[in-house]
Amino acid sequence: MAVMDTHTTSPRPSPQAPDASGDRLSDRLVRFRHRWIPTHIFGELLSKSWIDNIVPAAILVLIVVIFGSIVPNFFLPANVSDGTRQIGELGFVVLGMMIVVVGGGIDLSVGSNFALGNLLALALTNMFDLPVGLVFVAVVGTCSFIGLINGVLVGVLKLRAFLTTLVMLIGLRALVDTLLLKYALDISAGYYDNAVWDFAGSGDIFGVPVSFVVFILAAILIHIVISRTRLGWHIMAVGGSRRSAHNAGIAVRWTVCLTYVISGAFCGVSSFFYAARLGNGGSYPGVGLEVLALTAVIVGGISLGGGRGSVAKAVIGAMIVQIISLAVVQMGLQSGAGQLVLGLILLAAIGFDVRWVKNRDKILSRVYMSPTYFALPASPSTDAGSGSPYAANDRLGQVDVHGLGQLDGPEDVIFDSAGNLYCGDRLGNIMRLDGPDYKDARIFAHIGGHPLGMAIDREDSIVVCVGGMGLYRVRQDASVEKLTDETNRSLLSIIDDSRLRLTDDCDIAPDGRIFFSEATTRFDMASWPSDALESRPSGRIVCYDPNKKTTRTVARNLTFPNGITLSYNEQSILFAESWACRINRYWFDGPKAGTIEPVIENLPGYPDNINRASDGSYWVALMGMRSPALDLALRMPGFRKRMSQEVSTDEWLYPNINTGCILRFSETGEVLESLWDKSGTNHPMITSMREHNGRLFIGGIFNNRIGSLKLDGGDQTWTGPSSYWGRT
Repeated sequence: MAVMDTHTTSPRPSPQAPDASGDRLSDRLVRFRHRWIPTHIFGELLSKSWIDNIVPAAILVLIVVIFGSIVPNFFLPANVSDGTRQIGELGFVVLGMMIVVVGGGIDLSVGSNFALGNLLALALTNMFDLPVGLVFVAVVGTCSFIGLINGVLVGVLKLRAFLTTLVMLIGLRALVDTLLLKYALDISAGYYDNAVWDFAGSGDIFGVPVSFVVFILAAILIHIVISRTRLGWHIMAVGGSRRSAHNAGIAVRWTVCLTYVISGAFCGVSSFFYAARLGNGGSYPGVGLEVLALTAVIVGGISLGGGRGSVAKAVIGAMIVQIISLAVVQMGLQSGAGQLVLGLILLAAIGFDVRWVKNRDKILSRVYMSPTYFALPASPSTDAGSGSPYAANDRLGQVDVHGLGQLDGPEDVIFDSAGNLYCGDRLGNIMRLDGPDYKDARIFAHIGGHPLGMAIDREDSIVVCVGGMGLYRVRQDASVEKLTDETNRSLLSIIDDSRLRLTDDCDIAPDGRIFFSEATTRFDMASWPSDALESRPSGRIVCYDPNKKTTRTVARNLTFPNGITLSYNEQSILFAESWACRINRYWFDGPKAGTIEPVIENLPGYPDNINRASDGSYWVALMGMRSPALDLALRMPGFRKRMSQEVSTDEWLYPNINTGCILRFSETGEVLESLWDKSGTNHPMITSMREHNGRLFIGGIFNNRIGSLKLDGGDQTWTGPSSYWGRT
């Protein structure tokens, strides 16, 4: 069924397929089901990173319900207040452990470090009566120093994290026990009378314990750091692959070291609140805390392999573990029962994590693709001699060739006011061919990505859509400027559609506003066959205003919009919807502003770039022709779904882009002429054309050359810049 090869095929007419308005009951049922039961939403939900939080959140709710029903007085205000206070204390340690684990390590010394911080806090208050602020700094600083020792040993000297932190656990616990033997009586004999200290231990803010409030604020801060800052990205990168992070220029050793310092600091904060609450100077504080923290991290869904996790998961995990611990105590079970329950939960969580990581992508690959019902009208005839305006001919068979072998994928072509020709290539370059013969190509500027549709502004700068990157401007001095790579997010969108994934063509209004198309918000450039198979209207038209520096979406739910040109009335744009085989008009000014109306509703192929012609009409490229098999399959979403799951990608049935043609049509949508390369020798796949000085220059995303054809009766003086900006 594969049709994406570059072998030459002759244009063939499509038989008369049932019209989209057909009233067959089966078609109506399928259409109804895919309109009102949008199964693609499940795939979009599963693709979100936060979907991992659903499982631990469900476990949290289940635990609350179960223990709330079997434990007497579980929801008493006093129990809830005490529980949230302890969740706050445990939560700090879990946050620190989360950062270490995400960075690819593990910290088993948190319990002993916590005990040292608790002992130090009590000694500085009960024995030396120091100010609370100084005590806090001293405790956090000391625990951070312990973290620094771990970090240097594990991160800088590359010792094994498990063994190193295990030795630190044993050594610190021995140090704490030794200090307790010497100072326990002095600590217990002292009394620290300080309102701030008492507030930290037992106070609340609007009824919420102080430690829990501070914990939530810290969680928000760490979330911002992890998800929005360079440090957070570095930690994620190091945890995902240290070799790749090193190759990317990240200081891996010191990044790992810093995660242990942060973990130590959070142990200090936790021990400070614990000491203020209980004043317990015995040897019990911190015992088993490393197990609780590690269990919370894993139960929350944070991968032990590193590089995957979030603050939300850590918070949920901390709440789950602390609620279970409190419930076990309130139920009066033996002391070992709590550890047994937590151990079983940890084992189950690790098993689930391994299975989830292994199978999530497999599940996503099977459910994300969600073809919809899409019935095209019967295809117009392309038979030679049929009298159809689309009748095949060989007018492109004798085109002149420019830059042969020097170009790779010139999707669009454009001219500046000096008559120089520009196009993009697969290597992310803007190529230039100097007039008048346009024989040799050279690199004019490098952007990256794959430059697609282009436009020339008043200053002769090239505005270009770059697949996967957004909208860029290349000035005549070859400097590159990013204009925009995002737009306003849809209110009800599940996926984050603010980022531009596949911008593909653009044009410029007289006031400088740039209108450009994004073919799909669901797939990237390399996955366009998936979008074709779905035929789901997920594309849009976006407007960038350089004066206000704003970007907003002006039209949504379009079927692969792929070609834009400013109309001669300068109040609307014409745009192509490739998989829908039609051309529409969007009014951005005038009495019809904001409305869309059809121009050509049924084409025999898939329209791509549209550009002005010298006589007031327009050129449009058909990048490929419709086939009876695909037209039929578009009304069979179940068949296409099974094909996507059971057939190799390169064997899919999707648009035939081997043979294309160029059409010229009027302002009212009347097709005036067609130009074919019947043999497919010069331009088997056409994505763009641009009229210039009486010739038509042709580009193709799969071609290695640009073609040009002398137009009979063409205006020898007409150019794009003169039509738009009055320059010659």
